[in-house]
Amino acid sequence: MKKKSILTLAVITMIIAAAVSCKSNTRKSETSDDSEPVTVNLFNGNNLENWDFFLRDQSVDPSGVFLVKDGVIHITGQPFGYMRTKESYSDYVLSLEWRWPVEATNSGVFINAQTPDTIWPKCVEVQLKAGNAGDFVTMNGADMAERTDKSVRVIKKMAETSEKEPGEWNKMEVTCTGNTITVYINSILQNKGTEVDPAGGHICMQSEGKAIEFRNIILTQKK
Repeated sequence: MKKKSILTLAVITMIIAAAVSCKSNTRKSETSDDSEPVTVNLFNGNNLENWDFFLRDQSVDPSGVFLVKDGVIHITGQPFGYMRTKESYSDYVLSLEWRWPVEATNSGVFINAQTPDTIWPKCVEVQLKAGNAGDFVTMNGADMAERTDKSVRVIKKMAETSEKEPGEWNKMEVTCTGNTITVYINSILQNKGTEVDPAGGHICMQSEGKAIEFRNIILTQKK
């Protein structure tokens, strides 16, 4: 083979290799999931315009039960009910802070709540009852694999109580991935549920007996 022919063949080979490499890189870029997470402030610190309300006694004005002061949501606890996100969510990380202003009593955060609204909607409650923060309560037909005894609705937390004293702020982090839910209370893993039904829905803060306060309610999702 002549020297010129060998040189031409080498150039052609280099061009083909470069084209294959470019195509491979392009495909990787198109299929890779490197999207930045989206942060949603469910509570803007000023008002509750992103929320709907449901009370057992529907003659009561919700504005007297769910109040905002100094960047904090104050819930009186009476009558029973909840404030609910207007939007429905799935596959997210929810972080929030709560505290008992006077005494440790009872409340909860409803995850994957379904409509229509009712005093006990279909949802998974992340319990905030004193001494039990992190328990799951499967409500109104909700279920998960860990509920092996179908005669009970509560899936107990995994670790010792990690709540703080009344007046101190606690942090909850709930991760919903597909049909799996994990819950951390003050950085301690307290519960994990799999094969959760329902796997998406609204988020609610409960009014259940006595005063509780919430702040920094932040949801993070992939785009």
